[in-house]
Amino acid sequence: MSNLPTWQSTAFMIAKPAILAACAACIALPAAAAPTYRVELEAPRPLEGLLREFLELFRFRERDDINEAQLNFMVATTPDQVERLAATEGYFSPVTRVSVKDDGGTQVVHVSVDPGPRTTVSDLNIDVTGAAPERSPEQVDALRNAWPLRPSDPFRQEEWADAKQAGLQILQQDRYAAARITRSEARIIADKQQAELDISYDSGPVFTLGNTEVEGNERYPESIIRNVNPLQPGEEYRTERLLEFQRQILRTPYFSNAVVNIDNDPARANLAPVRVRVTEFPTQQIRGGVGYTTDTGAHLDGLYSHYNLFGRAWVLNAQARIEQRRQLGSLELALPPRPGAWVDSALASAERTTLEGVDLRTRRVGVRRSRNTDKRDTAYSIDYYRDQLRQIDGAPVPADVVVQPGNHQALVAGIGKTRRDVDNALNPRKGRIVSWQAGAAVKGLLTDQTFIRLYARGREFIPIGKRDLVILRAEVGAVITKGGNAAIPASLLFRAGGTESVRGYGYQSIGNVRNGTVYPTRYVATGGVEYVHWLSEQWGGAVFYDVGMASDRWSDRSFFHGVGIGARWRSPVGRVNVDLAYGIQENRLRPHLSLGVAF
Repeated sequence: MSNLPTWQSTAFMIAKPAILAACAACIALPAAAAPTYRVELEAPRPLEGLLREFLELFRFRERDDINEAQLNFMVATTPDQVERLAATEGYFSPVTRVSVKDDGGTQVVHVSVDPGPRTTVSDLNIDVTGAAPERSPEQVDALRNAWPLRPSDPFRQEEWADAKQAGLQILQQDRYAAARITRSEARIIADKQQAELDISYDSGPVFTLGNTEVEGNERYPESIIRNVNPLQPGEEYRTERLLEFQRQILRTPYFSNAVVNIDNDPARANLAPVRVRVTEFPTQQIRGGVGYTTDTGAHLDGLYSHYNLFGRAWVLNAQARIEQRRQLGSLELALPPRPGAWVDSALASAERTTLEGVDLRTRRVGVRRSRNTDKRDTAYSIDYYRDQLRQIDGAPVPADVVVQPGNHQALVAGIGKTRRDVDNALNPRKGRIVSWQAGAAVKGLLTDQTFIRLYARGREFIPIGKRDLVILRAEVGAVITKGGNAAIPASLLFRAGGTESVRGYGYQSIGNVRNGTVYPTRYVATGGVEYVHWLSEQWGGAVFYDVGMASDRWSDRSFFHGVGIGARWRSPVGRVNVDLAYGIQENRLRPHLSLGVAF
């Protein structure tokens, strides 16, 4: 084999600008009368697109300053250009024929390319040195098993370059931050159309994480970052853990950007310092917006935030939202995160909804301790509710309606948890999200009626093939009490119907219906199945079926069914759903619009 060419992989790194530079000198010559020409290309599909994009004859055919000498130069150098470009696709012996003829004053350049046999991978050798083979052989096996270019596969320069980097990332993302490629060679045996690939990695030492060093904070104390830090000194370096730390920082309201990394100097592998660089939000922000939802109509909202109240990094949020059928005002004061990322906060709000014949006014004050992470949210709360419910038309309430007009109060101690096991937080394709809440109130402790309130919902995402998706949804809630629910605040009871419940029915239109008025109930259960077919990365269509009920007595339940079709758009902030649903019981079509952000 000594008489056969041996090329390093760098020999195939085609510098695309260099192809253009080949005729730079001739283009600089004084322009004569500009000839017009067109190009006819005859080449197999694997090469046709590449040649049309990078051959000079194609790149310069729209220019009006090409003279005859320049055109002749491009024609003469076309075989060399084809040879270089074809090599990147694994064709090392192409035969190129170029002819020029005059067609009524237009020069027609015909390029015919016979690429010859394609070079395939005949041998592959992957060598890993350093700590990895002994410390984590499974990681080395993963590198070898994931290698995309296998013997008998077509050799392509781009795939060769991508494969080398992908293997390096497998080492660098876990434990071996200083991993590097020490040698890579692609030996091309042209007359046998064979490529022998040889690559060596040096994993370097295992990196462990040390203390955290913070830069960039001026307004807000460094303790905020340290208190949300999930990393433990001495744990092995993993890229995903650094990204988790970054997301925890950005989950706080104080910072607009955060960069978390380590020094990958092999000499400092043991307890390598974790470096955090943050960019702070301004102390105050004012935001506002207008919009429309099919559930509650047009809305206007505004939010004022102060992130450093009294110079102690206390966060004050004041919000007002005016909708056609709902109005809300709230004040929230949150303290900086405590160790473990726990946040203590207090909330006061007033809300009014006028839906389905019921005018419900809710006042709420409470305190909460919560912690939010990538996969789990936990909250403990004590909330005082004081509701006023009345029938909009002022008519007497039927005797069989358990919840009665008037003022009702409750002091509720509660817990809530959410678990997310999905592949993508904004646009899930696989996994599940489950959330549940439990609360209790005791009569006499600022409470009119003893009760326990339970509520849960979940979604399952099931991929079908490469594009399609099935979404299963379920929701269930119950208020358990011995004395009925006449004195329980109506905002703690349930109604169903609407975009996130049972499509095909009005928002909160399913409940205890009496004389056209829909009263809240003790029980709710809804579910649905949706099939989504994605036409592209961003656009898709869906068909769905929803079912649900809301009742004061489980024995008196009556289920409502809805079917429909919809359009889907993957926006930068989540999936947008536009649906047209048919409510079978009401025999009516309804539109529904929602932004599908995972809870």
